[in-house]
Amino acid sequence: MEGWLYTIRSNRIGSQFSRKCYFILHNNVLKSYKATPISEEEEPVRSAIIDSCIRVTDDGRASINKKVFFIFTIYSTSVDNEQLKLGATSSEDAARWIRCLKDSALKESPCLAKNFSAPPKKIWSSLRLTNSKRTHSKDSVHWPFHSSVHAEAMTSDVVAPSPWKIFGCQNGLRLFKESKDKNTRGWHWNDIPAIMAVGVVDGTSEAIFRVVMSLGPSRSEWDFCLYHGSVVEHVDGHTDIIHKKLYSDWLPWGMKRRDLLLQRYWRREDDGTYVILYHSASHKKCPPHNGYVRARLKSGGYVITPVNNGKQSLVKHMLAIDWKFWKFYLRTPAARSLTIRMLERVAALRELFKAKQGNYPPECLSMEWTSDAHLPQLEKEDIKIDTQSPEETIKIEEDVLMEVEAAKPPSGRVSLLRLNQEPDEFFDVPEADEFLDYDRLERDWSPEPSSPPKITSAAGLVRKLHGLATQKKGYTELQEVAREDSIVFSYGTSLQKDPTFTSPCSWSAGDPSSFLIRSKTYLKDNRKIKANGTSMQMVGADWLISDKREDDLGSRVGGIVQKYAERGGPEFFFVINMQIPGSPTYTLALYYMIKTPIEDHPLLNKFVNGDDAYRNSRFKLIPYISKGSWIVKQSVGKKACLLGQALNTRYFRGKNYLEADIDVGSSTVAQGVANLVLGYLNNLVVEMAFIIQGNTQEELPETLLGTCRLNHLDQSKAHVAMP
Repeated sequence: MEGWLYTIRSNRIGSQFSRKCYFILHNNVLKSYKATPISEEEEPVRSAIIDSCIRVTDDGRASINKKVFFIFTIYSTSVDNEQLKLGATSSEDAARWIRCLKDSALKESPCLAKNFSAPPKKIWSSLRLTNSKRTHSKDSVHWPFHSSVHAEAMTSDVVAPSPWKIFGCQNGLRLFKESKDKNTRGWHWNDIPAIMAVGVVDGTSEAIFRVVMSLGPSRSEWDFCLYHGSVVEHVDGHTDIIHKKLYSDWLPWGMKRRDLLLQRYWRREDDGTYVILYHSASHKKCPPHNGYVRARLKSGGYVITPVNNGKQSLVKHMLAIDWKFWKFYLRTPAARSLTIRMLERVAALRELFKAKQGNYPPECLSMEWTSDAHLPQLEKEDIKIDTQSPEETIKIEEDVLMEVEAAKPPSGRVSLLRLNQEPDEFFDVPEADEFLDYDRLERDWSPEPSSPPKITSAAGLVRKLHGLATQKKGYTELQEVAREDSIVFSYGTSLQKDPTFTSPCSWSAGDPSSFLIRSKTYLKDNRKIKANGTSMQMVGADWLISDKREDDLGSRVGGIVQKYAERGGPEFFFVINMQIPGSPTYTLALYYMIKTPIEDHPLLNKFVNGDDAYRNSRFKLIPYISKGSWIVKQSVGKKACLLGQALNTRYFRGKNYLEADIDVGSSTVAQGVANLVLGYLNNLVVEMAFIIQGNTQEELPETLLGTCRLNHLDQSKAHVAMP
C-alpha cells in the first residue's frame, strides 16, 4: 500500500505539528519519502521493518493546527518508547493503513535481510520548497488495497435472536421496538420506550458518518430537531461530551424546550460500518440552562453499514429518551410519540443525500473537528455518567400535556524512531485546497477557546468515565478491607459458580452452540458452523480489585492451579487474565482445564509451546452481551477478534499452565468499551468464547477452547487481590 500520510509529533514547547510524507508499505518494509517516488529503485528517506513485534492502535480523530486527522500509532512491544504516530485525512484511509500494517505484522516476509539497515539520515529542510507545487507522478508504483474497502456487512459470530420487533412503517422507514425479556415486568412509570428507525441512504458510510457527527450549520439541512450544538469536552479521539439544544417548534405547542448533555463515542468496524453511541452524562461545565428542561437519553445512536458495494448505506437510528414529563399517565404515549418524531431525521438524511446525489462536501465537518485543540481538559470530577434517573419534578402546563397525549527490536532491526526524526518543528506543508478554513466557517458554532488540552492517559480516561465514586470511596474501602483481612479466598474461586444462571455476580459455562466457528471447508467457501463443544472445561473465575496490575495469577500459592500442580497429575490450565487499568484496577480471570495431556491436542500443544508472535496471531475472542442495554450490545458487538493483535498481551508459562494477561487499557477503543460496560455491569449478562484460530486445512474445523457466562457482575463485590 502507498499514499500520503502525516507524521504527528510534538515540538520543544509541547505543541503538536504535522508533516506530510509519502509512505509505501511493501514486503513488510515501511518506507518514507519526501515526494512520490518515480521508480522502485529510488532510495527512501527513512524506513523500518514491520515484524511480529509491531502493533497498531486506532487513536481516533484529532485537530492539529486547524486540520482534522484520523490518527493511528505504530509501536513495538519489544522496545519501550518506540512508536510512530501517523495521521490520515479520512477515516477510510486510516482504516486501510491500519489493516495493511496489521496484516504485514502477521506475515513473515521472505525479502527481509538479516543485515537490513536504514538509509542515511537526511534533513527535510527542502520539503517546504519541493512539495508545495508537486503533483502526483503518473510513473509512480501502486499496490492495490481495495479488497476490504466496500465489504458487505460483517456477519455475526453469535447465534442469537433479534431483540427488535417491527411495529410500523413511516416516511419510508421501518420502525422497531425493543422486545422485553420474559422475566421482566410490563410497563411501569419509569419505563422508557426504546425505538429504532431503519432506512437506506444513497451515500457512502463515511460520508454519512461525517454528516451525522457534525454539529455545525450544515446540520440544519437535515436535522429539524437541533437548534444549537457544541462540544463541552474532548475526552479522546473516540469520545467526547456534547451539548444539544433542541428546537421547540417541532414539539407540541407550549411545551418547554428540551436539551441533552451526552457522552458520544464512535468507532469504525473492519467492514466500513460506523457505530456512534450516545448516553446522558453530567458535567460541571454545563449545568442545566434556564428555559430548558434537560431530557435524559438512556441509550441511543447510529449504526451505518455499507451495502451494495459501498454505494449505499443501511442506517439504523435508535433512541430511548426520558423526556421528563410531569404526568405519570402521559409518560409512555408522549415519549413514544416524540421519540418517533425525532427518529424521522433518518428520512431527512436520506432526502439530503438524494438531493446531493450521494455526495457531500467536506464542509459537513463540524466545529468540534477543528476546535478540539482549544477545548479545556477538565479534572476527573467534571464528568459523571448518568446511568440512573435523577429525581426531579418538571412543571408543564396541563393543556400542553393533553396535547402531547393526543399527538405522537532484534539485531539489524530498524527503529520506528528513525521515521520520526525531524529537525524542523515550526513549519508545516503548504496545502492548496485540501483543508478548508473550518474555524471561519463554523465560528458562530464554536465553544469559547481555552488552553490546549492535556493528553488523557488510559488511566485518566477510566477515572473520568466510571471512577468518580470509585476513586474517592472505592479506594478507601479497598484499604479498609485489606486492613481488616476479613475475606480470604484462593485464586480461581473468588467468583461463585451458578449453573442455573440465577445468582448475581456469578459464572457458569456458556452454551457452545451459540457461537460460530470456521468449518472444514472455510478456506474454500468461508462457511462457519455452530460449535458443538469445547476442548477445555471452565473450572473457576476471579473478580478482583487492586491498586496495581495483577500478573501471573496461575503462580499464586494456594490457588487452584498450584493445588493441581502439587498433585502431579496430567491436568493442564489455561488462565485468561483481563486487566482493566485505572484507580482502582479491576481484574477478571477465567480458569480453563484439560484433563488429558496437551500432546493429544496438536493445535493446543502448538499454541502452548509456541512463541508469543504465534500466540498473538491465533488467540481469538468472540464477545456477546446476551442481556443488557442496546448501547452496550452495540459497543461490544458479536464479532470475533484476535486479542493479541488488538491488545497488549503477556504470556506466562508454568509447569502445568499457560496464562495470557491482557491489558485492556492498551487500546483507547477497548478502554472506551470497557468503561461503558463497567457503568452498566450489574445489569448485564456477558458471554464469551475463546478459540485458537485455524488457518490451515489440517487445523479445521475449529474447536472452542472454552466458553463462559458472567451473570450481573458487581464492582462492589470484587475481592481485594492478595499478594
